Amino acid sequence: MNDEPPVQSSSAELKPPPDFTTFMRAYQDMVYSTAVRLLGNESQAEDISQEVFIKAYERFEDLRSSPSAGGWLKTVATNLSINHLQRYRKRWRFFSELVRDDGGDGDEGAPVEFASPDSDFLAGLARSERREWVDRALEKLPEHHRVPLVLYHFEEMPYEEIARKLKISLAKVKTDILRARASLAQILARSGTAHETPDQALS
Repeated sequence: MNDEPPVQSSSAELKPPPDFTTFMRAYQDMVYSTAVRLLGNESQAEDISQEVFIKAYERFEDLRSSPSAGGWLKTVATNLSINHLQRYRKRWRFFSELVRDDGGDGDEGAPVEFASPDSDFLAGLARSERREWVDRALEKLPEHHRVPLVLYHFEEMPYEEIARKLKISLAKVKTDILRARASLAQILARSGTAHETPDQALS
């Protein structure tokens, strides 16, 4: 898998840019969040983030003035995270391929309610606090559920691209996302979150 989207290089030799630190600080939270949601591991996400910014440093002359620099960094973080999982996820692949096609396209978008005794809980949380609850819940999902869910909801990838990146069938992607939404609902309900649909919690 090519983990670097094309960026045109204007010179063969890049001098150390004086404002790279400012550039990195502007994007480091986004890069780290992308990696940690996919990997479910803070230490691995830090390693991936460091690798992303090493690549950015090498291409900084083009990225520093590019309006698509953020998108480039997000794409590299996503691809490096997926590459990492594909190198070390033999167990994930085994269980993922055991899941059978459960009958097509009719229910992948079905809402899953978040049961909770306190319906006002999440309404009282700020958006940032709500996202922290979801991020912590995502870490508890198995990789074969977390990864397609994150790619679909946070990276806004279509089902077809997720299937291609993860090298699994389209039916498998839809099934895993549906089951991930249901599992996430149960985790959040046990944590005391409010009565919401997955789309509301993931927004």
